[in-house]
Amino acid sequence: MKTRIGPHCATVLVLSIALPGCMQSRVEESRELHTKIQQDESIVILAKPQIEGASAEDGFIDCLSHTLASQGNADPISVRSNTAFVDSMFPWFEPGTAPTRPEAVATLLTRTGVSERIAASGVRYLVWLDGGTQKTDGGGSIACGAAPGAAGCIGFGWWEKESNYEATVWDLKQAKTAGSVDTNVTGTSAIVGAVLPLPFIARVQSLACNRMAGQLRTFFTGSDDLDAPPPRLNAGRASQPPNKTMSAKSASAKTSAAAARN
Repeated sequence: MKTRIGPHCATVLVLSIALPGCMQSRVEESRELHTKIQQDESIVILAKPQIEGASAEDGFIDCLSHTLASQGNADPISVRSNTAFVDSMFPWFEPGTAPTRPEAVATLLTRTGVSERIAASGVRYLVWLDGGTQKTDGGGSIACGAAPGAAGCIGFGWWEKESNYEATVWDLKQAKTAGSVDTNVTGTSAIVGAVLPLPFIARVQSLACNRMAGQLRTFFTGSDDLDAPPPRLNAGRASQPPNKTMSAKSASAKTSAAAARN
């Protein structure tokens, strides 16, 4: 498992008063299979089905898909539309019928037309996303008022938010769990009432999206997979040594036959 932790801080200066605001991020990766994705393979990101509570937000899934597929990055990943994938696989990936374990995919593939639909979509890896962003703390107050010829705000308010997401990766070809990536970001936002309300917003969800997308890209390109098997030699090269040996034996046999005739 790999963990990355880093602070992201900024400072707002208001009337010579320094108001620090920081975000703290942590990313963890766990790998169980080699996952170097090929050019003709894709991934799809779906909200993990929940029996109780809310699933991951659509906005976060869209952000993650867009960031991974962005052509501006060095290693863009082919990401299929989650809506199109679920519709094409109806009803097998609906919230009430989706497999809950990767081993259940093997059974699902035996159903008529399922394996053909997955092959047609080009999806190799399924990413189940779980988690969310919520307010964890807050305090202070700010009041604003207006009068003829004047208006303003006074006070100070702050709140803390936390974004916590987990992406579990399934290999649909092997019907196994390939690994997971966890991201946690906390940050404090504030509004200062100094005549005009001056906000400082910690965009924890946006940072969580960027951190998770970066680690998933590393996961799928295999750049951190130190135990990946070496590339295979092609059949032509592998057959060269036996051919040379056979040629040497043949030449030796011809020499012995010529000596016998003499």
